Amino acid sequence: MSRAFNFSAGPAMLPTAVIERAQAEMADWNGSGMSVMEMSHRGKEYMSIAAQAETDLRALMNIPDNYKVLFLQGGASQQFSAIPLNLMRGKSADYINTGMWSKKAIGEAKRFGDVRVAASTEDTNFTTVPAVDALNLDSNAAYVHYTPNETIGGVEFPYIPDTGNSPLIADMSSTILSRPIDVAKFGMIYAGAQKNIGPAGLTIVIIRDDLIGHAKDGTPITLDYKTPAENESMYNTPPTYSWYMAGLVFDWLRQNGGLEAMGQTNQRKAEKLYAAIDGSDFYANPVETSARSWMNVPFTLANADLDADFLAGAKNAGLLTLKGHRSVGGMRASIYNAMPEEGIDTLVSFMAEFERTKG
Repeated sequence: MSRAFNFSAGPAMLPTAVIERAQAEMADWNGSGMSVMEMSHRGKEYMSIAAQAETDLRALMNIPDNYKVLFLQGGASQQFSAIPLNLMRGKSADYINTGMWSKKAIGEAKRFGDVRVAASTEDTNFTTVPAVDALNLDSNAAYVHYTPNETIGGVEFPYIPDTGNSPLIADMSSTILSRPIDVAKFGMIYAGAQKNIGPAGLTIVIIRDDLIGHAKDGTPITLDYKTPAENESMYNTPPTYSWYMAGLVFDWLRQNGGLEAMGQTNQRKAEKLYAAIDGSDFYANPVETSARSWMNVPFTLANADLDADFLAGAKNAGLLTLKGHRSVGGMRASIYNAMPEEGIDTLVSFMAEFERTKG
């Protein structure tokens, strides 16, 4: 099997070992005579898959016992609505604006209550994150929401905001599982699966127990966190195959040293790529050095007229989906957990050769 290096921001590359295992189990999971896609979500076979996935995720992230882990549908964008419906409780909420996904979350939350923008880097074209002392937080806020890593702009917080008694809510869609974190510093973490967890269709919510059960009157039952919390995420049929694939990824992570080892590898990968960009007059990265993402690395060519040639050459070299987001332009390399170090080395070599011949 020939596998390219896929730098897509999501749906993103999956570990080859995970795909091969899923392939082997596709028609007959564990001697059951059924594919996972055919199983009842309430049958003993699938219940064992779901339970093991949660057990492995809890172990990987060291999730405290007073947090629920929910496996949901609707994408991370659905949480933009669910969060204010469940957590505002008639108060205002603070949001930190560092890019497109922050803006989308803010826009949706404003439909349900009072939103304060506690800090914004829009004046820098979202090329940095606010300094710690620039956060204008309300001590009475119902919660504080931020996006630790902005997929499109390639900016990442180098710190976790201290929000006092206000629960900190984090959209970790593009950075979850990339390194160890202290879950206890957050009231809630949520993430779409299609970057570091598995196929699209699944969203994971990790939420502290005391934040459940306070949904606004009229909240749809499937958006009330109490519903999946009381029903093992199976009030209705969950995204069963995506949940199964996520479990395979969790197992792969545990077999490969867990988040400590993954963090070391991811840091090394990012440093190699940024060094190639910074060591050249031909390539440039727009993000302030202290706020650079480990997961999403945008870069431009000195001559934008060469962009199409770069992408065509990269594709021929087995380097796929490097075109930047339409709102930013240039290139973007998303280098999530499944991207092996060999992929970074191959990209760096291609960049050097392209500069030699075209620069």
